[in-house]
Amino acid sequence: MHNYFENRSDTGLSGQLLIAMPTMSDPNFARTVIYMCAHSEDGAMGLIINRQAPDINFTDLLDKIFTPEGSTPITLANEEENLPFIHIGGPIETGRGFVLHSPDYHSKEHTFSVNEKVSLTATLDILKAIANGSGPSKSLLALGYAGWAPGQLEMELKDTGWLHCGASQDLLFNIQAEQKYQSAFEELGINFGQLVNETGHS
Repeated sequence: MHNYFENRSDTGLSGQLLIAMPTMSDPNFARTVIYMCAHSEDGAMGLIINRQAPDINFTDLLDKIFTPEGSTPITLANEEENLPFIHIGGPIETGRGFVLHSPDYHSKEHTFSVNEKVSLTATLDILKAIANGSGPSKSLLALGYAGWAPGQLEMELKDTGWLHCGASQDLLFNIQAEQKYQSAFEELGINFGQLVNETGHS
């Protein structure tokens, strides 16, 4: 995954949203909104931000990672409702966690700044920080990621499988997962209901 971040001169879709068209048939990406973390000549990498994992929450994940059987669970500084939901970030490395977050948390060796508003950290330390109250003020935790080989995403864009637009922090961190798909179209100024009807009759 690190190859995606070696070329820091990328001027592609980094920091933007990819929105799957309603006609997208790939079950991995149908009706998804993806936050693009990196996009350059080396390929592209992003996280699906609108698929919440159904069978695990943040507390369960902490216990699974950090609490050996029979030991005392980690004490949470935050109330359960203030902890990030876990999302299905994509079909690659599904056992690995990635945290999109506000830039008020930074690990010198492990945090990548996507832009001035959003950072990406993929280390267990940020999970501990979130648990003890010293983590970022806004965060989204995803298991797995979406990746494209060099030139692959450009071909998919030409085939009109995706739309793209800027990513507001509100859509990224505050809107409920099940509402993000429609909200992303609305940010583009597209009437979602009309679009679905038109594609359904094409």
